[in-house]
Amino acid sequence: MRYGFLHGLKLSVAAAALALLVACSQTPEASATPPPNETAPVQENEFDFSDPRDPLEDLNRQSWQLTRDVLDPYIISPAASAYGTTPKPVRRGLYNVTENITEPASIVNNLLQRKPKAAAISAGRFVMNSTFGVFGFFDVATKMGVVQEKESFGETLAVYGVPDGPFIMLPGIGPTVIIDRGGDTVDDLIWVARLFSLPMSVAQLTIRGLEHRLELRELEPMLENSIDEYAFVREAYFSYWLDKVYDGNPPLDYQYDDLDDWDDDWDDGWDNNSEPAEDTTESEIIE
Repeated sequence: MRYGFLHGLKLSVAAAALALLVACSQTPEASATPPPNETAPVQENEFDFSDPRDPLEDLNRQSWQLTRDVLDPYIISPAASAYGTTPKPVRRGLYNVTENITEPASIVNNLLQRKPKAAAISAGRFVMNSTFGVFGFFDVATKMGVVQEKESFGETLAVYGVPDGPFIMLPGIGPTVIIDRGGDTVDDLIWVARLFSLPMSVAQLTIRGLEHRLELRELEPMLENSIDEYAFVREAYFSYWLDKVYDGNPPLDYQYDDLDDWDDDWDDGWDNNSEPAEDTTESEIIE
């Protein structure tokens, strides 16, 4: 994956919004007036956002609420705010160090994905940033035009057709799937990572987590205005995961496979090889 965390997540959020919009548009509306002598049924939830990729949804929703109502407002967000007072050059340098530590894993995974050129780029970045960049504090490789070719073992498994596994919402950490989280564990076992002690590993995860939490504040209004926050985050994650696996260019059939479960009444005419109804309304072009 070549683009940054926030950029990729912005694209994923847009895809999630589109997916949920289509889901809502395909949900039949309840009758406004009930038949005589009958009482309108009480609907606890107007829309059904269940997903076959999320067999643990009940447990995951509880985990999401724990994070949303307790862990984030009382622990994670205040910690991120405190970390945000650190001068930006220092924050950027610390984050660069955590990125540099992942380069050896990218070398291995690029080779496993049969991308020798990308592996060579990752190796070159690691050498340049570890030496001229003072252990990665300064990202001199990017300034010289050597763009990061980041890959994880989870992405490697996905490239070879290994199923994602069930969706999981980890308390305080966020959404993932089995091969994504398991792949991160394997990446941590790459020989360079073993040179670092447990406190250093915890520091790496903490810095990355706090930095990402600060970046996510830009997207909070969209989350708060969504119909179902949990479903919104889930869709955003799956779009983000596909972008990672396909290096930012997922096939359209993979992007919208999850929409096939909804009843697409509007395209029945196409399925029957008939002409769609002519639209007599004037189209509006937004430039």
